[in-house]
Amino acid sequence: MSTLSPTILAALPAAGRFLTLGLRPSGDTAPAIKKLAAFPIEDGTVIGFGDPLVRKLGGDVPGLRTFRAVSGPGASVPSTQGSLWIWLSGDGAGDLLLRARKLMALLESEFIIDEEVSTFFHQGGRDLTGYEDGTENPTGDRARDVAICRGGPGIEGGSFVAGQRWVHALGYFEGLTAQQRDHAIGRAIETNEEIADAPASAHVKRAAQESFDPEAFMFRRSMPWGDSFNHGLYFVAFGASLDPFERVLRRMVGLDDGITDGLFTFTRAVSGGYYFCPPIIDGRLDLRAVAGT
Repeated sequence: MSTLSPTILAALPAAGRFLTLGLRPSGDTAPAIKKLAAFPIEDGTVIGFGDPLVRKLGGDVPGLRTFRAVSGPGASVPSTQGSLWIWLSGDGAGDLLLRARKLMALLESEFIIDEEVSTFFHQGGRDLTGYEDGTENPTGDRARDVAICRGGPGIEGGSFVAGQRWVHALGYFEGLTAQQRDHAIGRAIETNEEIADAPASAHVKRAAQESFDPEAFMFRRSMPWGDSFNHGLYFVAFGASLDPFERVLRRMVGLDDGITDGLFTFTRAVSGGYYFCPPIIDGRLDLRAVAGT
C-alpha cells in the first residue's frame, strides 16, 4: 500500500537541507530515475518531482504545474521552478551533507544543483525575527487530510509541496519599534496572540487560512537558514493541492484588494517552485504517476 512519507508530518528536525535540481542540457533522465526507483527512502528524506521532469518522463500528475511568478502593488514573487526537490532532515548538518552527497552521486550525471540551503531549528520553532512560525498548522487527522493526496496509483498517499527561499532584512526589521514589528506580523511576540487591532496589512490577516473561500489550509514545514550576512526563512508548505498556497500568495502580494502583506516590508522571496512528492511503497518511491511506469 502506498503511504505518505512520515517525514512530512513529523516534528521539525534539528537540521535540514533543501536541494533544488535542474536538468542538464540534453541529459538522459532514464538512468537517474532508475537509480531513484531503487534508492531506499529512509525517514528524513522527501523527494519531489517538478512539472518539467514529469513532462519529460511522460508522467501524469493532475494538479501539478509550474510555479507562476506573481506581482502586485509593491511586491513580487519570482519563479525558479526546478525539476527535482529534495528535503533531508536529521540531527546534524554534517550527516545531512554526507546524505546529500550520496544522493547527488546518483543524480549528478543528469541533474545539476540550482539551489542548496542548509536550515536549522531555532528557539522552539521561531523565525529569525523571533516570531513563532506555523502557528495555525492543522494537527492530527486534520493534518493528514490537508497534506495527503487522494487518487489513483502513484497519487494516493503523495503530497504537493511549495518551496521558497525568503531573504530577511533583519537589520531593518530590528530597527522598527516593537509595535511596528508586531503589526507587520499581526501577533504579539511575547505571547504569540493575535492582535485584534493590527492593520489590514498584517501577515496574520493577509494569510488567515480560514478566511478564504474555499478555505486555504496547508501544512507548513518552514525553517530558518543563513549566516551573519545573508539569512531568512526557507518556506515549505505541503498540501493535497497547490490551490490553497496560490490563493494565499495572491492575497499577500495585494492582487485581491490592493493591500500588500506586511512581510514585504522586511523580507522578499528569491526562489519558488512546485513539486509532487510521490508516495512510498516498501521503502521506495512509487513512481507510477510521475514516470508513467
